[in-house]
Amino acid sequence: MVPVVSTVARIYKALNPPNVDPSPDSPPIKFGILGAAKIAPIALVDPAKCHPEAVVLAVAARDKTRAEAFAKKHGIPKAYGGSNGYQELIDDPELDAIYNPLPNGLHYEWTMKALAAGKHVLLEKPSANTAEETRKMFELAEKKNLVLLEAFHYRFHPATQRVKEIIDSGELGSVTSLSATLAVPRGFVKEGDIRFDYSLGGGALMDMGCYTLNCIRFLSGVDPTDVQDATALAHVFKTPPSSSEASLVDDTTTAHLAFPNSMSGAIMCSLGLTGWGPFSILPRWPEVAAHVQCEGGEIKLFNYPGSWAYHYITVSKRKGSGRIARTEKAYKPKNGKGEDWWTTYRYQLEAFIDKLKGRTPQHWISAEDSIANMEWIEKIYSKTGLGPRPVSSFVLS
Repeated sequence: MVPVVSTVARIYKALNPPNVDPSPDSPPIKFGILGAAKIAPIALVDPAKCHPEAVVLAVAARDKTRAEAFAKKHGIPKAYGGSNGYQELIDDPELDAIYNPLPNGLHYEWTMKALAAGKHVLLEKPSANTAEETRKMFELAEKKNLVLLEAFHYRFHPATQRVKEIIDSGELGSVTSLSATLAVPRGFVKEGDIRFDYSLGGGALMDMGCYTLNCIRFLSGVDPTDVQDATALAHVFKTPPSSSEASLVDDTTTAHLAFPNSMSGAIMCSLGLTGWGPFSILPRWPEVAAHVQCEGGEIKLFNYPGSWAYHYITVSKRKGSGRIARTEKAYKPKNGKGEDWWTTYRYQLEAFIDKLKGRTPQHWISAEDSIANMEWIEKIYSKTGLGPRPVSSFVLS
């Protein structure tokens, strides 16, 4: 009973973080949010409340009423809206940084505009629709001496970092294979969701698969060398869209990749797992695990994307003809900043602020890492036959 109570208490505090006073020695980084997205509260608004050097100052939405309602609900002082609302937010001289959680197909345009306006950018994953767009964004950020970070929040949490630490320690010997899954039951993502809109960079591999690919690349420490095979199941629309491109939106994608040193990797991602049993009527649980096979044992991390809420790390080590297994949890780092109730997003914000303040972040995702992730997403899409997502028509003037 005690572990359950402590878990509930920790999750409650994570979702209702304490407000902290601004640091008297360091002016806060002032953020603006592009779009009143559902992810914005947990990804930035709440983490900023408990960071002494961060404040969300403004939000913009296409609908001014929606922007105002979002601002009022979350205590944000400024709201921009209308056809020019995004640009007005970017042009706000008070803002230091922009959080961009817009649909994938809009990442490139509005990140480029934010960077051109001299704003740092925290950019939701996947970084863009193509690797070339990702490359151009980071080139502009470097040219203007600005910080651009792709928000793979799970990477900043102690749980994922603990798995990487175990691998790198050599305790289990060399890695032989890795796999990662991120899949939700059918109906979890509703019909009409932007994740099914090809023109906006929709598809399971973009939304879910970018995590799985990033995870096995991070844990292996190297990039793949080849996509050995990849298959995709196209999303079946209840009401067929008028555009033929809708058939290029994947509901589920699986891929097997070759890595250096005879390692292999596998990913599976889905926006609509079918049910079990006759007529698929029995519900499925989400699949959210990373699995690493080594010469001397294996590691499994359950719930790597949501490790802040609950996770476990199972380490199984071969010994003679048997195995010795242990279970670990890592909500708080052994060293450095962090609390057991910090979400993955709160750890990510800590790193982003550290970077902007000239401090060394505890963890970081480089431009090269983000570009490579998109390159391999494109290669997997090409292998499935669906092809990469459409290139943005935006050209920075």
